[in-house]
Amino acid sequence: MPSSSVADCPLHKIKVVIEMYSANHWGGSFEINAAADSSVEVDDHDKNHGPNMDMDRAAFSNHHLDEIQQSWLLGPQDKSKKKKYVDFGCIVCSHNALRWILWSIFIAFLVIGLPIIISNTIHSTNKHHQPPPDKYTQALKTALLFFDAQMSGRLPKDNNVSWRGDSGLRDGLSDNKRPLVGGYYDAGDNTKFHFPMAFSMTMLSWSVIEYSQKYKAIGEYDHVRQLIKWGTDYLLLTFNSSATTIDQIYSQVGGSQNGSTAPDDHTCWQGPEDMSYPRPVQIATQGPDLASEMVAALASASIVFWDDIKYSKKLLDGATALYNFAVDTSKRTRYSKGNPHIAPYYMSTGYFDEYMWSAAWMYYATGNATTYLERATNESVAKNAKAFNRIPDLSVLSWDNKLPAAELLLTRLRIFLSPGYPYEDMLSRYHDAMGLNMCSYLEEYNVFNWTKGGMVQLNHGRPQPLQYVANAAFLASLFVDYMSANNIPGWYCGSKFMSSDELHRFATSQVNYILGANPMNMSYLVGYGDKFPKHVHHRGASIPSHHRLNSTTNGKYSCRGGWIWFNSTKPNPNEIKGAMVGGPYKSDLFRDDRRDYGSTEPTLAGNAGLVAALVSLTTSGGIGIDRNTIFLTLPSLYPSTPPPPPPWKP
Repeated sequence: MPSSSVADCPLHKIKVVIEMYSANHWGGSFEINAAADSSVEVDDHDKNHGPNMDMDRAAFSNHHLDEIQQSWLLGPQDKSKKKKYVDFGCIVCSHNALRWILWSIFIAFLVIGLPIIISNTIHSTNKHHQPPPDKYTQALKTALLFFDAQMSGRLPKDNNVSWRGDSGLRDGLSDNKRPLVGGYYDAGDNTKFHFPMAFSMTMLSWSVIEYSQKYKAIGEYDHVRQLIKWGTDYLLLTFNSSATTIDQIYSQVGGSQNGSTAPDDHTCWQGPEDMSYPRPVQIATQGPDLASEMVAALASASIVFWDDIKYSKKLLDGATALYNFAVDTSKRTRYSKGNPHIAPYYMSTGYFDEYMWSAAWMYYATGNATTYLERATNESVAKNAKAFNRIPDLSVLSWDNKLPAAELLLTRLRIFLSPGYPYEDMLSRYHDAMGLNMCSYLEEYNVFNWTKGGMVQLNHGRPQPLQYVANAAFLASLFVDYMSANNIPGWYCGSKFMSSDELHRFATSQVNYILGANPMNMSYLVGYGDKFPKHVHHRGASIPSHHRLNSTTNGKYSCRGGWIWFNSTKPNPNEIKGAMVGGPYKSDLFRDDRRDYGSTEPTLAGNAGLVAALVSLTTSGGIGIDRNTIFLTLPSLYPSTPPPPPPWKP
């Protein structure tokens, strides 16, 4: 390094002042290391002031003072411990200080820098290695497969159910009706019931809107959207979706009549690929319940597909036409009334709950408060839906009763956006009613009976209990997430404050019961766990696929011939993976018997509720909901000014 002189520094004059009588108040001796050369000057002003400047300039021109002067000025010197300095040009630093600085930097690196480097290295190494999925994720992936197994029509190339083939390719074409190819078979038969099918699509869409980040994290986002689109594409075929006004809806394909011996979906035991009997089509010229549920399905799906502008608009246009049909006062007869093909199986008990449900979804899909939010919060609609009557059964979500789901969906609006007047009064009442619904699910309030094994009996011990349990678990888990997103710790059951943890425990306990935490130690989800039903009441799963798909004789069993497989005591040759069966008796006992359809038959609506519950509970992809996607179309809400009070009269 080239030498540097004091003259190189910005301060090229150095004043040297030595006070002979000054004391060192810090302890120890002062040390002066003055190396002067010709470039060092002493200010004349300084040298002529005070007794401390009696020394001549020559004393400082030498490289050292004599020993007497050093002793006199500075005290005893220890020559063996004389400090050394390092000159950095403008900065002069002692060896000790430099050593201290370097050690400090090294220690700081060890304490701060090294952990950061290690952490970043580990993160970089593991960023593509997610933690193993929890049991709810594994069950969710399984439950979605049921929808692949229930597909009707010409199957997509990536359908992963090896024992299924194309089917129902002539649906709707009898009697010169329109093609109704596609959609889903409802359960273990080959009927396409449009009312519960629409409800199933609404539930799937709702789960995607709330938990899209979880579906993405577990790699099921594209799959579940494909399943929804398979259903909504079909629903668009069931009415004139290009018109703004419609006068009929195709409400069902296939089916049967009680007491009939003619070949149909119930008298025949055939896989869907083998159907050789007539497939009658039911048409509804009345039906606000059916139309409203289809509105909910298409409107909610339009939010799911918000990134596909063309398809989303198509769905919304169809939902608008259906909504106009639903609210037409001349068409207010339940779609199932008097229809022997529908009433014994999916009879609707009312339609005002669907009015609330569909109007809420249309509001979220369009942002039109005047048309839709006003209807959803209309006091007359709520009264007819018995929203505030506190009837226990009306707190139970099902394909027939949408009231608790509608109340929760509208409570979401109040919790997050609080639109205020003129909606606040009804929204707050829905919020209170929905809170009481949640209270009714808890065992301590004795609203519903519970089995000894821990299952709430929401349908009073009748067959097919699990679909109601799964729906309740979803609503409870979703309400907890709404509260958590707004830092609300709980809610009130009467005068008692309930922690949201209580509701979360309810939801997890019921789903855990379905997945095997029950007295039978059996998973009621086929393909999940080590023990699950093997004799599922399902035509396609119970008949060997090689007889249907690969035989040189076309592999078909006749309408009556297939019953040998129904009566067989052997397990199903085809595993209908992902099917949630009906469930156990109120004694917690379960008979794995194909003939016991109340216990072993799966349904589309039941699986949709289970999928929604599972995605709400899984921690894969994080916890909590997507707060904002459902609000994408909503304009800014500024509460209107309440009307002035009436004039005072004496």
